[in-house]
Amino acid sequence: MIPYSTQTIEKEEIKSVTDVLKSNFLTGGPPVKRFEELISNKTKSKFALSFNSATSALHLSCLALGLKKNDYFWTVPNTFVSSATCGLLCDAKVDFVDIDASSNNISVRALKDKLHKAKKNKKLPKIVIPVHLAGFPYKQDEIWELSKEFNFKIIEDASHAFGARYKNNIIGNCKWSDITVFSFHPVKIITTAEGGAITTNDKDLKKKISLLRDNGLERNFKNFKYKNTKRWYYEHQLLGYNYRMNDIQASLGITQIKKVNKFHAKRKKIAKLYNEKLSKNSKINIPVFEKYFDPSLHLYVVKIKNNKRDKLLIKLRKKGIYTNVHYLPIHFHPFFKKLGFKSGQYPNSEKYGAEALSIPIYPNLKNKDQKKVIKEILKIL
Repeated sequence: MIPYSTQTIEKEEIKSVTDVLKSNFLTGGPPVKRFEELISNKTKSKFALSFNSATSALHLSCLALGLKKNDYFWTVPNTFVSSATCGLLCDAKVDFVDIDASSNNISVRALKDKLHKAKKNKKLPKIVIPVHLAGFPYKQDEIWELSKEFNFKIIEDASHAFGARYKNNIIGNCKWSDITVFSFHPVKIITTAEGGAITTNDKDLKKKISLLRDNGLERNFKNFKYKNTKRWYYEHQLLGYNYRMNDIQASLGITQIKKVNKFHAKRKKIAKLYNEKLSKNSKINIPVFEKYFDPSLHLYVVKIKNNKRDKLLIKLRKKGIYTNVHYLPIHFHPFFKKLGFKSGQYPNSEKYGAEALSIPIYPNLKNKDQKKVIKEILKIL
């Protein structure tokens, strides 16, 4: 079976993990801090914090920005459910913004129209969570300008976009956002098995998220509420969570982050061949590549016309090629139907959900396997 994506684990990763297993620390040791330093350096952000998942990172980002009961937050329908459930965990109310039919990312026009209507109804969002789908950056600067006009915060869901660039700005530098969230799930650009991270340039946000991540416990005497000189002393200052990354995960991430440029180069080579061979078929829309961005290419999503997507997926699996759909629109899921969302509300996202197909792309994809994927797709269509 040729998967749509998979991790790239080599001897360096295996050694880094076994070294930790032989050390005195499995959690709370030096690797986590080192991994966070590397993330900060790579993204050119002031601060980085690691997590046990991107879902955890999204949740605490919402909490740190003050999202609470009866507040509104907006995201897009064509994303993983965590982009929406993160705010629901804060007891806030979710709504969606339709995507641009060409880029598959959040539509600036739809967002602007929705903001004007929400202002009249006094239902403006406290937070907007745009998504860099498949590692293709959305129009960050334009949405940042809207955030200043309509007074909302921005959490970039960059789960797919580690190492990507927009107008020569690396994703995660938070030039046009308050917080950026990354995922290090096995199929992502780099992996820590499970794991995630946030970057920010706001010292207060970093401090609050750090406290929330570590059970609400403060161990730095400079930040104690009560003066105490005892070395063993620590304080529980707020209701927090155990969302920390362990040293085994971090050691894997340290090794992977050093290879990110190599991984990107291999993904670009794969995408180039797909672009060349698949763009000639009128039944396929390949991803749109713009001059103003450099995508990370976490996914290579084609859109299959004329209701042929599902048949193509089934036939490819019979040929040993595992493709997938990213994503079924969130408002189609039973849980969100119960919240009152209906079919027809976000037409571009729904059309995307009916046509999108993620075909194999990962650093170790063999050229002969990619040629087989191309051959079978064209043959079946």
